[in-house]
Amino acid sequence: MSPKKSRKKKTTQKRAKGKVKEKKVKEKVEEIIAKVREPELLVDNVLKKIPEDIPVKLREIVREKLTRIVVEEKITAIDVLEELLSKFVDKARKVIELSEPAKDVMPEKIYDELVTTLFDKGIELDINEDEMIKIRDDVIRTYMESLVEPGEPVGTVAAQSIGEPGTQMTLRTFHYAGVRELNVTLGLPRLIELVDARRAPETPMMEIHLSEEYKYDREKAVEVARKIEMTKLENVVESVDIDLIALQLIIRLDPDMLSDKGLTRDDIIKALSKSKTLAGRIKQDPEDPYVIIIDLPKGYDVIKAQKFRDRILKTKLKGIKDIKKVIPQKRRDPETGKEYYVLITDGSNLGAVLKVEGVDPTKTKTNSIHEIENVLGIEAAREALIREIMNTLKEQGLDVDIRHVMLVADIMTWSGTVRQVGRHGVAGEKPSVLARAAFEVTVKHLFDASARGEVDYIKGVTENVIIGQLAPVGTAMVVLEMNPTKLKIQPQVKGEWGGDR
Repeated sequence: MSPKKSRKKKTTQKRAKGKVKEKKVKEKVEEIIAKVREPELLVDNVLKKIPEDIPVKLREIVREKLTRIVVEEKITAIDVLEELLSKFVDKARKVIELSEPAKDVMPEKIYDELVTTLFDKGIELDINEDEMIKIRDDVIRTYMESLVEPGEPVGTVAAQSIGEPGTQMTLRTFHYAGVRELNVTLGLPRLIELVDARRAPETPMMEIHLSEEYKYDREKAVEVARKIEMTKLENVVESVDIDLIALQLIIRLDPDMLSDKGLTRDDIIKALSKSKTLAGRIKQDPEDPYVIIIDLPKGYDVIKAQKFRDRILKTKLKGIKDIKKVIPQKRRDPETGKEYYVLITDGSNLGAVLKVEGVDPTKTKTNSIHEIENVLGIEAAREALIREIMNTLKEQGLDVDIRHVMLVADIMTWSGTVRQVGRHGVAGEKPSVLARAAFEVTVKHLFDASARGEVDYIKGVTENVIIGQLAPVGTAMVVLEMNPTKLKIQPQVKGEWGGDR
C-alpha cells in the first residue's frame, strides 16, 4: 500500500473513532439529563390530575412541594404522590374559601399574596382552619387600619414625620472598614444630599458582591479587586528624578507596590506608550529592573519639566475610573454560617463595575442615586432613594414610617428623572405662585409671575394658610351650599302645653 493511501486510511479511521466517541458523549449527556429530569417528569405526570379550579400560583407551589418530596425524601410511588396531591388540593380549596371575604376588601395583589402565603405556610407548618381565619382577619384589620382617610394632608404629614425626627440627627461621618482614608457621610448631611438630589455624593462608595465562583476565595476576591481599583503611576512609584543635563525623567518603581497591584515594569511601559506625547521616548534601564527612563522634549526648563512629571504621574495604568480604593471585607452568611468576601470601594462607577467578570450584578450597590438612574432606570433610582433615606434614619435610631419616605421618593421621581425637593426641583415647579414664593426667593417668584400674568387659584395648603383661610384638607374639603328656595316650611303644630312645637 502506498504511503498516501496509508495516511488516508488512518485519517478515515481517526474520523470514525472521533464520531463514535462524540456519539458516546452525547448519549452520556442525554442519560444524565434524563436522570436529572426524572423527578420533574414524575411530578408532571401526577399533576395531570390536578383540578382546573386550582389557580396557577397555587399549582406552582404544589409542583415545588411534590418535587422536593421526590428529590429529598426519595418518594416515587405514584399512589403516595397522588394521595399527597389530593391533600394539597383540599388545602388549596379551603384556603380559597376562607380568603374569599378578603377579596372585596383588599387590592388584587395583596389578596393574591394572602392566598399563596396562607397555602404555602399552611402546608409547611400544618396550620389549621381556625388559625387561618385568625391570620386572614389580622391581615384585613392591618390593611384597613393602614388606609389613609379621605382628605388627609399626606404631604404635610410626611414633611412633619421626616422633619421632626430629622432635628435629632447628628452631623457625623462613619469611619469605614478600619481604613484611614475611607469615611462615609451619614446623618443629617447624608439626608440633605439625598433630598437635594446631588449629582455626586460627598463620599461615593460601592458594595460589590461577587459571584459564587469568586466570593469564598480571598485570592480570587483580591484578583477582582485589582481589576476594579484604579491604579495611577504615582501609586507604584518610589521616586521621580529630573535630570536637566541629560533631559531625562528617571522613574524608580516600588517593588512592594507593584506586587500589591499585580503589575510589572512592562505593564507600566505599555500603559505609558499609549500616550502620543510619550511614543518613542520611554526606555528601560538595563541595569535596574525597577527603573524607567523617559526622554524630555528639547528646551524644557525646571518648571516645564516639573509640570511634565506631574502630568505623567497622573497616568492611569489599570482599573476603573473614579474608584480610588477597593477593600475586600470578610462577612458571614447568617443562614449557612459560611464566610464570604464583599468588596467595599472608595468611589463609584456602577456601569463599568457591572461589566467586570466575577461581579454579581444582582446584589452590587452604590450610594450614588444618579448613577443608578443612568444605569438601571428611574424605578431603580426610586427604590435606592427609599433604601438610602430609611438606612440613614435607622442608623440614627429614628423610627419613621416607610410610607412617608416612599411619598417623598415618588414626588422626586414621578417626572422620569430624579429632582431635588428644592426651588430648582419639586418646590420650584408648583403651579401655585404663592406656594413657590413661600419657599425661597419670594420677591423673584412674585415678579416673574406678575410679568407672565399667572393666576393662582388658591387650591393648595400653603397658599390658603398665607391668605388666612381654611386649607382644603380634612373636613374643609367639603363645601356645603344651601338654596333657600328649595326649603320646605313645616307647619307649626300646637304642643301639648299650648306652645309652638
